[in-house]
Amino acid sequence: MPIRFDRDYAFEYATVQDMAPGIRRVVARNPSPFTFHGTGTFIVGRGEVAVIDPGPDLEEHVEALLQGLAGERITHLVVTHTHRDHSPACRALQARTGAPTYGFGPHGSGRLEAGAVVEEGGDLDFAPDVRVAGDDVIEGAGWSLECVHTPGHTSNHMCYQYREQRALFCGDHVMGWSTSVIAPPDGDLRAYLASLALLLEREDRRYWPTHGPAIADPRAFVRAYLDHRHERIAQVLAELGAGCSTIAEMLPAMYRGLDPRLLPAAARSVLATLVYLVEEGRVRAQGSPALDTRYALAGGR
Repeated sequence: MPIRFDRDYAFEYATVQDMAPGIRRVVARNPSPFTFHGTGTFIVGRGEVAVIDPGPDLEEHVEALLQGLAGERITHLVVTHTHRDHSPACRALQARTGAPTYGFGPHGSGRLEAGAVVEEGGDLDFAPDVRVAGDDVIEGAGWSLECVHTPGHTSNHMCYQYREQRALFCGDHVMGWSTSVIAPPDGDLRAYLASLALLLEREDRRYWPTHGPAIADPRAFVRAYLDHRHERIAQVLAELGAGCSTIAEMLPAMYRGLDPRLLPAAARSVLATLVYLVEEGRVRAQGSPALDTRYALAGGR
């Protein structure tokens, strides 16, 4: 079933915009096939504020945040995960404000400990001043953020619920304009499915993704996300059953009409599905699962 994406997104670059009570946003000028119109940096509170996902290290973006918050004080720099469009601006903002950074851990946290070599695209220079875990609460002046650990897109991905509004800042875990890329070895489909299931148990009123518009019906959207992933699993099994044995052979049928710039990401998403199926014992690989490995149904030809 198709996901009902919403790409109707009103914004102005380098401008602090009121989004909801206690929530403001500044969109960075870093549009791409992966970031939509750009990274949305959120500001929580008034007077003494938290900045969530400070974004890429773009001078225009950093200055927009500092000038837009003139007369207020940034007390917390909060990071959902460490892709380069989310955390690098922490350094410039911290140098100007002295605010400490908060996050689950450096890029790859949760996978590096197991000896994995994580993918490129991470902000390898970021390490939070304060490491937070699921169910921790970050408190400020008149606001509080509950930490919700949601590994899968990256192993260190963390969502944050603005408890006063029951609004979840969900980073790239769930996005209203597109699905999230799961890129092994740091990205992990099994963890991602479990993290989506975790959200279904919650009672968040609204999601604020880092890219794209707010999601007004969170549970229905998460169910659609889960259905989509299970459909992709079924597609991979069908392609293997039809005689395909490599990711390159599967892509044309699975991603008809896809922007060619996104094909490498699609290939890594198929790899994530195959890693999951190999772990499940439903698929066997000729060697370690990789982009160029050959695969077959377990017990099949």
